[in-house]
Amino acid sequence: MNALKLVRYVVWASIAVLSAALLYLTLAPERDTGSGVAAIGGPFKLAAADGSVVEAEKLKGKPFALFFGFTHCPDVCPTSMMEITNDMTALGDASKDFRVYFVTVDPERDTAALLKEYTASFDPRIVGLVPKDQAELAGIAKSYRAIYRKVETPGGYTMDHTAIIYLMDARGVFFGTLDSKETPQVRQSKLRRLLGKS
Repeated sequence: MNALKLVRYVVWASIAVLSAALLYLTLAPERDTGSGVAAIGGPFKLAAADGSVVEAEKLKGKPFALFFGFTHCPDVCPTSMMEITNDMTALGDASKDFRVYFVTVDPERDTAALLKEYTASFDPRIVGLVPKDQAELAGIAKSYRAIYRKVETPGGYTMDHTAIIYLMDARGVFFGTLDSKETPQVRQSKLRRLLGKS
């Protein structure tokens, strides 16, 4: 087995464990807000790859999505971004004001320029966000209950991370998730419901 296959197996196994942990945290009763909505999300203010600043408070009024990933990700991140690109294309005008924010969990390597180049491969409504330091990354990850960690590999490192896309409604309240294991029909149905509420 070559090193690349080994890294892929390790990444996929870690993602499965992290997804199970996130599902547990999402459904745990002590985490409930009392409103029937999971306590996911919160204020953030992050630098965008294009030099602007994205602030959660200013996003209110339109639904948006958030994904935690990194540009050196071998398959999960590009697959998720391509799938949501296809979903937004399929939804046409209904998704014209919808934005997806790609928050890097690897600010050590993911500069604004690299993230801008990476997101340019997908729908232009996908915007790269770069935390200024580990503390800022930890803060937004905690509020979204996203999990990430560095994993040493032969010749470098990779990142384990939560592999779902968080959907937030026009009030900035958690609506649900998209998962790459879902069919396009399921994902697009969720997006239609989300966008229909705005």
